[in-house]
Amino acid sequence: MEDLQKQTVVIADNDPDFLEWASRHLEADSVEVVTTRTADEALKLFTDRQADLLIAEFQMRPFDGVELLKRIRMAQPNAMVILNGRVHSTNAVIESMRLGAFDVLRRESVNFELRAIAERALSAAEQMRAAEDRSKSDPIIPPQPTDDLIIGRSPAMQDVYKLIGRVARADAPVLITGESGVGKEVVSNAIHKFSRRAKAEYVAINCAAIPSNLLESELFGHEKGAFTGAVNQRIGRFEQCHGGTLFLDEIGDMPMEVQSKLLRVLQSGEFSRVGGNQTLQTDVRILAATNKRLEEEVEHGTFREDLFYRLNVVRIHIPPLRQRQEDIRLLAEHFLAKRTEGGRGRPMQFSKEAAEVIEGYHWPGNVRELENLIQRACVLASGNVILGSDLPFDQASRSESERVILERAAKRFLQSAALAKVSPVALAMKLLAETVLRETGDDDQAAAILGISKDEFLAYVETRSNGSAAPAKKGKAVAKGAARD
Repeated sequence: MEDLQKQTVVIADNDPDFLEWASRHLEADSVEVVTTRTADEALKLFTDRQADLLIAEFQMRPFDGVELLKRIRMAQPNAMVILNGRVHSTNAVIESMRLGAFDVLRRESVNFELRAIAERALSAAEQMRAAEDRSKSDPIIPPQPTDDLIIGRSPAMQDVYKLIGRVARADAPVLITGESGVGKEVVSNAIHKFSRRAKAEYVAINCAAIPSNLLESELFGHEKGAFTGAVNQRIGRFEQCHGGTLFLDEIGDMPMEVQSKLLRVLQSGEFSRVGGNQTLQTDVRILAATNKRLEEEVEHGTFREDLFYRLNVVRIHIPPLRQRQEDIRLLAEHFLAKRTEGGRGRPMQFSKEAAEVIEGYHWPGNVRELENLIQRACVLASGNVILGSDLPFDQASRSESERVILERAAKRFLQSAALAKVSPVALAMKLLAETVLRETGDDDQAAAILGISKDEFLAYVETRSNGSAAPAKKGKAVAKGAARD
């Protein structure tokens, strides 16, 4: 087995006893610890050795730990730094985290927390290095903001785009359905942008966010004195949007009395302001959206059947994000690009682990949840690489993501085996045996890890690509050669 590449930890502290304890506490086969009592030497050691982690005290000389952190991060934006000490200044802790410290520890808790946090920091450093190495060997073009109104390349979204293109040509009402957060307003906006009304007014109203006693006035306006507080005449959205588009979000929550007045507008284009007698005309295209099943609302008597049929001329259903696997990474990269658009932030990328977790998560909050998560990860990331630890998933969510990733890999493997017309079990065991052999370099050890006899192990290694067993061959040299083929 190949020797593990050692990671280097630099510890800078005024207390020689602490340096001795921390060095013994963190040293391991895969970790080399270097100590110093001055900040300037710590800076030199960290830079010269290309260290993976710096653990420094706040009260250093000739400059303090915060200044040391600042200098290191200026030279290496992804450097992992943990500060500790008897610091009672809130400002020092805030400033340290603002500058990108991985963590700040109180001296009283160092004995209990240092090892676990250092291990997490070293893991993060390893992920950062891996991301940087991938960028060097296969330079990644930073994602660029796009002027596309909707992001997604999945077959389901391609169908949505086609429908948008068709309905944009006409003025018929459109009912947009889908779970909360899938992007119903984005689809509504796209319909307007590609319609003949694109240069006219577009107004979006959330029917669930406006109290029922005010929604009628919001839509149709009111006359002076129509109700308490109506001190002036008010123009409603239907007048404001004349010639344009009105998007009624969460229309399933619209009160029945307002539904009746909306039906009249859809039928004749006529309405009256609240408290007024004058009949007004308007030319407005109605786009409506809901996360409810309006058919059920009609059955329950909470939504007018005649209004439902008026709205449901064309229906566009947006599938949830969990059913659009191809779109998850694409959307994540898009939101990442938006964060740095116009020089507003540093260019960032996902680590391999973070990308896998994002693609494997089931996203109950859909696109809205994904966008919020990317924004949070960008804010909390300590470098220009978003790590798995920067994502706010609990262990259950991470386990679910890993299970989904394994299931997808298994499906791809089965498809590959079927195309090659080989036994999937034999092929899986061959790949597993070869992988373990590459890691161990020893037949006996590899067989022991897999829990099978050495003869069985060698038979699996020698399995031909068609899934049949080759003539039995024994010996480490033969097995290793097979693993390389």
